[in-house]
Amino acid sequence: MNKIDIESVTTMRNLVVDSVENANHGHMGAPLGAAPMGYELFRYHMNHNPKNPKWFNRDRFILTSGHGSMLLYSLLHLSGYALSMDDIKQFRKLDSKTPGHPEVFHTPGVEATTGPLGQGFSMTVGMAIAEAHLRDRFNKEDFDVVNHYTYTICGDGDLEEGVALEAAAIAGKLGLGKLIALYDSNDVTSDGPLTQSAHENIQEKFRAMNWQTLYVADGNNLDEISAAIKEAQAETTKPTLIEVKTIIGFGSTLQGTEKIHSNPVGAEEAKKIKEAIGWEYDDFFVPKDVKTNFDEIAINGEKLEMQWNELMNEYSNEYPELAAELEKVINEKFELNETALTPFTEEKMATRTASGKMLNRIYKDLPILVGGSADLASSNKTTVEGLPFMDEENHEGPNIYFGVREFAMASICNGLTLHGGLRGYCGTFLVFSDYMRSAIRHSALMGVPVTYIMTHDSIQVGQDGPTHQPVEHLVSLRAMPNLVVYRPADANETIVAWKLAVQSKDRPFLIALGRHDVPVIENVNFENAEKGGYVLSKDSDNPELILIASGSEVEMAMLVKEQLKQYKINVVSLPSWELFDAQSEEYKESVLPANVDNKLSIELGSTIGWSKYVGANGASIGLEKFGKSAPAGDLLEDYNFTVDRIIVEAQELIEKNK
Repeated sequence: MNKIDIESVTTMRNLVVDSVENANHGHMGAPLGAAPMGYELFRYHMNHNPKNPKWFNRDRFILTSGHGSMLLYSLLHLSGYALSMDDIKQFRKLDSKTPGHPEVFHTPGVEATTGPLGQGFSMTVGMAIAEAHLRDRFNKEDFDVVNHYTYTICGDGDLEEGVALEAAAIAGKLGLGKLIALYDSNDVTSDGPLTQSAHENIQEKFRAMNWQTLYVADGNNLDEISAAIKEAQAETTKPTLIEVKTIIGFGSTLQGTEKIHSNPVGAEEAKKIKEAIGWEYDDFFVPKDVKTNFDEIAINGEKLEMQWNELMNEYSNEYPELAAELEKVINEKFELNETALTPFTEEKMATRTASGKMLNRIYKDLPILVGGSADLASSNKTTVEGLPFMDEENHEGPNIYFGVREFAMASICNGLTLHGGLRGYCGTFLVFSDYMRSAIRHSALMGVPVTYIMTHDSIQVGQDGPTHQPVEHLVSLRAMPNLVVYRPADANETIVAWKLAVQSKDRPFLIALGRHDVPVIENVNFENAEKGGYVLSKDSDNPELILIASGSEVEMAMLVKEQLKQYKINVVSLPSWELFDAQSEEYKESVLPANVDNKLSIELGSTIGWSKYVGANGASIGLEKFGKSAPAGDLLEDYNFTVDRIIVEAQELIEKNK
């Protein structure tokens, strides 16, 4: 360790103390302890260009322990990213570039939004999978055009979270040799010593999952940290966990305890920390020699990017077709061919089946889709046919066996998509969206266009029983901001769902699909189906009754209309509330005119929320209790969710509002 390295770490620590005290809020414990490993990684081992944070072949870094955000912000500022000292001073202030937890697309250099513990780790795994996939697809001898590491700093709390361990198991199974996790092992959580909640050997746990594990006894020893990172980089067949023993709140009289985990410490204690770490300057100050030292990162980064550009030029000359495809991947310039959107003509088809067909159609035009299912691929129809699944030896195929790990699967898909150049998708039963809800929310929060394929979308799952039958899930997911829930009525609306999902730039799509066959609707208006709701069958501009339905219940609405020929009835298919609500008032009025009181919604799920479409004088038929185990037909009869019941309620509604 030389003098400038020590001074640089000290500068980072000072910025941490100043920022937390200035905000009168935040976490300084972890950043004070982990500053050396963050510095060593950014300064000497990571390939990145602060002048171009989006350089495609850069190493990726995610701070899984997002509460320690000042560790990352100090590194970004000092390394030359577009994060000024004024931004640092605005830590945790309204609309600043330095929010309490790192937010992607908000702060230059932040690769993922982190804070919910464990999810940063699993997104790191997703990024490493993306690198491995693209590397195996495009690299040729002497042309490592995709070749970068993926790093994370995680903490004790992160590795207590099941989602992190789920993802770690997948990373080990896939042999992700360019994934390196630095474990900030300080043995303290928010409530006290780690021993209060854990008694386990993390290294043994990770070795059992096919990880290389390394140990750094002194988290302040830069030489030890450097040697461990180099050893990790040398291991190409498995990911590496480097356990670095640190002291939380290093320099504080409260160090090593939960009392320094979070919140400011006050002026007197801040002064003591500065004395302990040897700080001799003013607040929010960067010594000239420290700045010069950090400037080397940008200088080296620009050289590395220039060298990569030269390599890409040579690659283009040697492998023009591959290079052209890689450029499309990098820039996401693939476009859907109209043939992929050809309407289905079959008489009947389950929407999950149509979804599987669409995935395979679309992949031909968009070979950037990577994903799979939580051990339900044959049920969810999530496999790109004719192409391999990834394994330890080869990651070129787009299919992934996630195993029964729904939460990690969704979070990994977030990382895959955040990496750039690829689109993550994943599937399970709709009822199990509960397992992955936090990751779905994270997609929506970040504006990451992951596609969620949720099959078996109602009690018509049948004999699997109430544990597998969703009831409240649709309305719960519809309540989530920036998530589009699309429940297609048939195979042709499923085409629309997939088209919108893969064309989305800034929000995820969740496609809710049925298991049983439903009629393929010939007269689907594709343009209006993209608007989330439209008149499927129209008798009048001023009908006596409007039946509104989504998914398989649209078939029931059509059957009711056929049997109530004495009335003028319009049937509205409403596959997506979010898309419909975004339309003009004029369009919404044309579909659901306000002067028609008799509006009846039909959906096999909770009726919460339907009131805004049926109005004060309308009615809703749904399901307000859990299901049972029985054949689907018997269940519908038992719950009186039948065409006959809908006919009766429709007539009663008409009579009531006369």
